[in-house]
Parts: sequence; structure tokens; C-alpha cells
Amino acid sequence: MSLHRRHLMLLAATAAAGGAHPFARADNSAPIADVNEAINQSGRQRMLSQRMGKAWLAIGLGVDVARAQKALAESMALFERQLQALTAYAPTPEFKQSCGQMAPLWANYQAMLQVAPGAARSEAVRTQGDRVLILAHQSTQQLERFAEQPVARLVNLAGRQRMLSQRLAKCHLALSWGAPVAETQAQILSARRDFVAAHSVLSQAPQTTAAIQQELALVQQQWFFFDHVLARGDASPDTGASHVFVSSENILQVMERITGLYARLGA
Repeated sequence: MSLHRRHLMLLAATAAAGGAHPFARADNSAPIADVNEAINQSGRQRMLSQRMGKAWLAIGLGVDVARAQKALAESMALFERQLQALTAYAPTPEFKQSCGQMAPLWANYQAMLQVAPGAARSEAVRTQGDRVLILAHQSTQQLERFAEQPVARLVNLAGRQRMLSQRLAKCHLALSWGAPVAETQAQILSARRDFVAAHSVLSQAPQTTAAIQQELALVQQQWFFFDHVLARGDASPDTGASHVFVSSENILQVMERITGLYARLGA
């Protein structure tokens, strides 16, 4: 069986297992109930910073445009809702200050993303997205320290896998926009290593249930195809870039479920 056919079969299995879109649970507007859900949402902000950049680049490149447009709109709306929810929850002065610092960063990024994609603006969009990522990661680490629970680390780590899937795809697409090759390839290599290492930690954690192990096994299968395309370095819109976009969305879908399962363990 060809690699492409095996990939299509895996995508179908993922869709059947996942049901609704990745953020079906995230679309409600209920207040944050506990610190593990706060870690989940704050960690999701990291991912959204990269997913929005990925989608913006994909639209400009003509890669899965309809799906990219939906991903961008969905991610922008969710980021705004979660920022409001996290600011309202803020369990410590330190975290509240981080939420306040995020507001202007997000406003600038949001404005950039609303401009039609173009090569001249791509570097600024990538840079601003990474600023948002850095602060969102800092905020998530603050919540993990506040939680003082072993499972909080797993919620954070699983949530970071979501971000890495999107960062890898964003960096891959950025190569077609003239991003510095050596620097971008180094970012890809670092993210690939981090993803593999974290997957091993999650798989071996004593808190990882049989249900989570099943989901992690599905991620491992998807990662095989995703990493294969990344390693080839094929960024052409009609082949490599499209496969990377779709694979990153599918890994995200499963990691979203996994992060939610860890969050509910600690509830």
C-alpha cells in the first residue's frame, strides 16, 4: 500500500474518532472552573498564536484556502474569548499582569492578521505571532506552578504538543515566503525534537490512562506522515505544503482531545 493511500486511510480514521471540529468543547463561554482547565486554555493560546500564522500564510500561498480561512477566523475568535476568560479567572497577581500584557500584543497581531497576506508582511506576522507565543507560554507556566499538581505538568505538556504541530506547519510554509532558510530549518528541527521527547514523556507517565494511550498511539501514526513530509522539505503548495497543513490539523485534533483528558483527570 502506498504511503499516500495509508495517509488517506488514517485521515478517515481520525475524522471518525474525532467527530466534531477540534474546538467543539472550547466554543462554550462558561467561566473557567479550575486551574487545570485554565492551563488547558492558556496552553491553547500558545497553539492559536501559531495556527493563526499558519493559516494566514496558507491563504497567501493558495494552500487549502477555504479550510485555512475557516481556521484563521475560528482561531481569532477563540483567542479573544479565552483571553477574556483567563483574565476573569486570574488566580494570582502575576498571572493577571501577564493577561494585561497580552492585550496590546494580541491587538497588534489581530490587526496584522486582518490584512491580506503578502510576502512583504509575512516576517512581521511571524515575529508578532512568536511574541504572543512567548507570553502565552509564560502565562501557562505560571498556572502550572500555581496548581502544584503532577497532572498539571501533563496538561501543560500535552497542550504544548498542539502548539508544536502548528509551529512546524507554520515554519514549513514560511520557507515558501522567503523566511531565512537556516534559521527556519533550525526551528523546525528543534520543534521536531521537542515533539518526540514530549510524546515519550506522556506515553510513560503513570497518570496516562488506557484511553489516553489509545489517543497517543493515533498521534504516533499521524506523526509518521507529518514528519516524513517535513523531513523531505517539500513546500510546493499542491503537494508538500498541503499535506503539512492537513496533517498538522489532524494532529491538533487528537492532541486537543488528549489535553482535555489530562485536564479532567485533575479536576
